[in-house]
Amino acid sequence: MKPMVVWLWFTLILAGCAASSGSGEASDMSGIWSRYPELKGQKYETTEVKRVVDGDTLETKEGDKVRLIGMNTPETVKPNSPVEAYGKEASAFSKKQLTGKTVYLFADAGDTDKYGRKLRYLFIQGESVMYNETLLREGYANTMTIVPNVTFAKTFVEAEREARNTNKGLWGKKGGNGESPYRTASCKEPNIKGNINSKNEKIYHVPGGKSYNQTKEEMLFCTEEEAEEAGFRKAG
Repeated sequence: MKPMVVWLWFTLILAGCAASSGSGEASDMSGIWSRYPELKGQKYETTEVKRVVDGDTLETKEGDKVRLIGMNTPETVKPNSPVEAYGKEASAFSKKQLTGKTVYLFADAGDTDKYGRKLRYLFIQGESVMYNETLLREGYANTMTIVPNVTFAKTFVEAEREARNTNKGLWGKKGGNGESPYRTASCKEPNIKGNINSKNEKIYHVPGGKSYNQTKEEMLFCTEEEAEEAGFRKAG
């Protein structure tokens, strides 16, 4: 085969691959925008997941740390803190689903957190369901809404409610030891009760509080700071 023919053949193959890739991304965006119209017209970045740090945090091939918006998985790598219940399962799920995958990342109103991590909504290439929502709906995370990133707050609350109502993942029924389904604390005997009421408001109660004894805990904390970091507010 002559050199010129070989060059033309190779060029056509590359062009075909590029066109196919572009078509696939366009199709992905069409599905994403149909399901999440709030994202239509918004800038996004395409990258590859180099590694998963834990259930809600990852590193891209460019070296950027990314924290998923609007939800929180149980801790597994937080310094000086124990591994929280269902943390290993959430981390394993994200590693299986994300490692080495091409993903699309969308920002909300805020770009980074205080640790310099990018705050993003994530979609796996070829899928139209947001991965943040998947973690909530499958019971691997609880909602954690932090202003100004509130675009999908209602969607996330509904996803968590579905997981809670069907006892999925960390919302599973109490085990034989009688412990609460989701215990997230840094001490042996946490006594601050976290409860989600009928309006899906996350409220924590401290010992001695007005409704403390009557409150059924759904999460337990050692400090008020822990409760607030998980998206709870103090009972009035």
